[in-house]
Amino acid sequence: MHPVKEAILTETRRQFFGKVAKGIGGLALSSLIGEDSLGAVQGSASLGGLPSLPHFAPKAKRCIYLHMMGGPPQVDLLDYKPQMGDWFDKDLPESVRQGQRLTTMTSGQSRFPIAPSVFKFNQHGQNGTWVSELLPYTARMVDEISIVRSMHTEAINHEPAITFIQTGQQISGRPCVGSWFAYGLGSMNRDLPTFVVMNAEQSHPKSNIQAISAKMWSAGFLSPEYAGVGLRPGADPVLYLRNPEGVSRDVRRRMLDGLGEMNRIHHEQIGDPETMARIQQYEMAFRMQMSVSEMADLSSEPESTFERWGEEAKQPGKFQNATLMARRLIERDVRFVQIYHRGWDFHADLPEVLPAQAKDIDRAAWALIQDLKERGLFEETLVIWGGEFGRTIYSQGKLTATDYGRDHHPRCFTLWMAGGGVKGGVVYGETDDFSYNIVENPVHIRDLQATILHLFGINHERFTFKHQGLEARLTGVEEPAHVIHPLLA
Repeated sequence: MHPVKEAILTETRRQFFGKVAKGIGGLALSSLIGEDSLGAVQGSASLGGLPSLPHFAPKAKRCIYLHMMGGPPQVDLLDYKPQMGDWFDKDLPESVRQGQRLTTMTSGQSRFPIAPSVFKFNQHGQNGTWVSELLPYTARMVDEISIVRSMHTEAINHEPAITFIQTGQQISGRPCVGSWFAYGLGSMNRDLPTFVVMNAEQSHPKSNIQAISAKMWSAGFLSPEYAGVGLRPGADPVLYLRNPEGVSRDVRRRMLDGLGEMNRIHHEQIGDPETMARIQQYEMAFRMQMSVSEMADLSSEPESTFERWGEEAKQPGKFQNATLMARRLIERDVRFVQIYHRGWDFHADLPEVLPAQAKDIDRAAWALIQDLKERGLFEETLVIWGGEFGRTIYSQGKLTATDYGRDHHPRCFTLWMAGGGVKGGVVYGETDDFSYNIVENPVHIRDLQATILHLFGINHERFTFKHQGLEARLTGVEEPAHVIHPLLA
């Protein structure tokens, strides 16, 4: 029997219904292609997404996730421990460490000498929140953000830890949080991707850089159309969008029409759901030729923008530039924007390198919040800042009064959230005097994920995708996850 005919005859029930669904999607796509470009969907309604979502009225419609790759040291930034000043170079008590699993970078140390932060802290806001001198702009907005000091995870190394907080599992191959949103809630803009990713460069030459790959914004077992689209710094934010020399937009349109027809024939014969996803991606790329270049052009920004953000916002590749781009994407109703800022892995030279890392993000995060407020977007846009784990109170390697490093610490770390239904002026959770163990209101990363979904009107237990016989979900099925209601406005 001919292999194509055999494939059709042996098509599974799931493939059949998938083909029907994709066929309907193809009709919808055809009508979409025939329309003039309309940009954002009228009334911020959604294109695609699940008809069952949201489960209840959402507080947030968009998200900007600022991930600090490497693990920001909470004791030097947002978890003030003044008692540690008296513990300089003393050994961390075993009663505190409790035989904790260590990385290979410190497991061979004969002792674990405590390194108090060399940076000063001051109280800010109505509640007197303690904030490091390295974050003067963050200090200005403590009444607008919720600080969570009691985050924790099981992952002790970067790759599984980043994968865990972004996908809900330590093993690669699962959809990331942005892909879950694209799948469940759909797009609010016809001309830009639902989920956009940017990588921002570090400023200090001694910053310890963690590798990152596109699997962090992969759609996993979901359709590839839900994967994040990476924006590069410079004149070509997305590769291969521009027409080759001598190829007009009309020629490109006819080429895509012909290619689309061949792909539809292939889909009718084989039933591969990724074929329709490929057509959608080609069409999105065609529409992005106009929309991305317009979005990335900062010439329309008034000078007051850069007075607020700083001149670094004009420099492609900088975190300040990426966050400004995030605001511009959110203005155009992009659903989810992910920014990775590398260089937060402080195994050595922390007092020298951390100020540069903090300067990169501090003013930019504040400016982002202020811009969102001015444009009426803050209440519907969730902003998240944090890393994959924390850093130890004890020093890795050499310790002096002015120099130290810190190892990975999964038992506790700090992040903050703002906007999108989050209550401002909240400090949630507490750690012990050593910022080593959580003593009040622990928040697992699954709880964070459940809370994020809740803000978008999604019950995390009901938001599933059947994969290999299991109703998979972002928050996993191994342990229960809980919405952190004290963080909600």
